[in-house]
Amino acid sequence: MHLAQVIADEATRPAGALIAIAVGAIAILLFLIIKLKFHAFYSLIIVSVLTALVAGVSVGDLLGVIQGPFGTTLGNVAMLIGFGAVLGRVIEISGGAQVLAESLIRRFGDKRAPFALSLASFLFAFPIFLDAGFIVMLPIIYQVARRLKGSLLLYALPATGAFLTMHGLVPPHPGPTAAAGIVGVDVGLVVLISVLVAIPVYLLSGPVVGTAIAKRMPHFPVPDLLGEAKDRSDQKLPSFWLVIFLLLLPLVLIFLNTGAAALATNGTITDDTAIYALLTTVGATPIALLITSILAIVLLIVVPNWGDVGKRMEDVVDDALGPIASILLITGAGGMFGGVLTATGIGAVLADGLNDLGLPLIVAAFAIAAIMRVAQGSATVATTTAASLMAPAVMAAGEVSPLQLALIVVAMGAGGISLSHVNDSGFWLVSRFLGLDTKQALQSWSVISTVVGFSAFAIVGIAYLFT
Repeated sequence: MHLAQVIADEATRPAGALIAIAVGAIAILLFLIIKLKFHAFYSLIIVSVLTALVAGVSVGDLLGVIQGPFGTTLGNVAMLIGFGAVLGRVIEISGGAQVLAESLIRRFGDKRAPFALSLASFLFAFPIFLDAGFIVMLPIIYQVARRLKGSLLLYALPATGAFLTMHGLVPPHPGPTAAAGIVGVDVGLVVLISVLVAIPVYLLSGPVVGTAIAKRMPHFPVPDLLGEAKDRSDQKLPSFWLVIFLLLLPLVLIFLNTGAAALATNGTITDDTAIYALLTTVGATPIALLITSILAIVLLIVVPNWGDVGKRMEDVVDDALGPIASILLITGAGGMFGGVLTATGIGAVLADGLNDLGLPLIVAAFAIAAIMRVAQGSATVATTTAASLMAPAVMAAGEVSPLQLALIVVAMGAGGISLSHVNDSGFWLVSRFLGLDTKQALQSWSVISTVVGFSAFAIVGIAYLFT
């Protein structure tokens, strides 16, 4: 049975029953993750199966209903997350993060070292996930704080604003990447919109709010946890501009795709020309990240390590791809849940409910993601679940432009990254390495995450009004 047929069969089921099923599904999902400590991957699969069966999907049709959306979602996001992870890992082990930080500190001076470190973190955070990026930058932050004899928080909190901003809002990070795939918007457009939003959000949350919080808190010495930054004196480090080139190249290539589409729309070029095909191909987000990751491997791994290149490449790629397996599976399971909601007609009923409330799609997207974030802690699960719930509503809304869809995706990411507290693994990671107790972490990390989420939502919400 096709999904469309399942939807047709469920159209006669009372709306109240479908709403009750949806509420029960969310409650069971939160219970499994929070109380029973089930892995989010298994929790999402269990809830998807139960939701489908309770909503009336037959056992014979069950596999198709849950397997199709899972595969489609992974098809949309697996390469993006994988290539992004490899790019981040290559820049990390080549010393690129250290080069970024030290070069920016030299350019801005010791007095502006907190801003320089946060800017380095912002640039480095484009391809690398929050936890990994923070751990890579932390020894450098420790080193600078020791040398300048300042409070650790003065150098660390602005950087956390940078990592939170990029992780929550910008593909190839898993939450916004999955959301883009689930709601069906071009991820390249989401990248461009999210980067434009991320710049002012980072400046506010990191250099402004992060610095202000650090100055109001007591002096924090550097803890003896990681020791000094890794000594790379025997390693040939990449140049600052090479690292910048590799970080900006995906954005430039993606812009070529968007630019070609704009030129085709206004008639400057036609979509049957070779130049249009070339620009849209190399500018497709998976291809852009593939090209960049290969270039990074060649320039940062192959050339400096010519004698042992095979083993080095294998180790780098394995190290990069291993940790993202869980993230990919969670992302696919989130898409599965969304597919079940669509197939059973629950999504359409939720869309009608939002319409009856008069709640704009972008507000609902942000609110659902924020509620899920508070309830279960994971930004990726929050954003993915919000996308799964909102995708049917978006489909039912009729004419929603690609730009509006991109803004909605960023709003989901904003809700998913805000309001971090004690059920978020990032909360404990940062508090442990910065020497913060729970109250201090709530006063710093949680505040910064909330500033990131709500300021990003304010920007996309205003932009949405003019689309």
